Amino acid sequence: MIRSYFEDDEIPYEVLNRFGLSQEMIEDLPQNVLSGIRDGRRYPVLPICYTCEDGFKVHDRARFSLLRDEEGGDVQVMFYPKQTRVTLELFNPAEQAMLREGKAIIGMKTTEDGRDVQAFHQLDADTLQVLTVPTPVIGNNLQVLADHFNLSAAELNCLKNGEPLTIADEKEEVTFGIDLNDAKGFRHCMGNAQKWKEQAGQAMDTYTFGIFGCWVKDGEGNLDYVPEEQYTEAMWEVQKQSGMSRASVHKM
Repeated sequence: MIRSYFEDDEIPYEVLNRFGLSQEMIEDLPQNVLSGIRDGRRYPVLPICYTCEDGFKVHDRARFSLLRDEEGGDVQVMFYPKQTRVTLELFNPAEQAMLREGKAIIGMKTTEDGRDVQAFHQLDADTLQVLTVPTPVIGNNLQVLADHFNLSAAELNCLKNGEPLTIADEKEEVTFGIDLNDAKGFRHCMGNAQKWKEQAGQAMDTYTFGIFGCWVKDGEGNLDYVPEEQYTEAMWEVQKQSGMSRASVHKM
């Protein structure tokens, strides 16, 4: 049995709660999203709220991921806030075009000690942040993938150049591609490259009803949580039409 990187009882709800994300809100996320969170994925962009030292409340939107402290083993939360604008000035026009298409590119990165190293760069379209991971880290994971599926040098280069790769595995199509929002640095799905690309934006439906409330996505893709006691008539009607109720959710 494949185990998630983080167990349910390790999720630091007390930290998430300080940023306006209650345990009920997290548990009402779809199972595929919860699985991604348990696997260390930065996913999805959620509304957060925190109180400054002067008592002022700040409302924002951010992804978060779970990280394990290497020394003590404690699980921590890392937030990735949504930016108001994307900054790509460090890349040339061709690289900027590839980044805007969601592709990963290889370029230079300056480390904290001032050294220039090669790294994969990829634009997170939902937060407008440029994600950066040194090439040896992702390169090692890609090589493990290549060895497992007996990929050719050309196929491996396809992945390194930021293109998704589709192969036949036991008569089924499987597509792999670099996705720096994933803890491994790459993501796979059953199906072709088009499905792989679509999967990246399949975070949530317009209405995601849970046990305690509902996640609602607006026309711009922003998610907000509505407790059951605050449902509108329209939401009750949608829930009724979908055949979902609190009792049916409990049985899932």
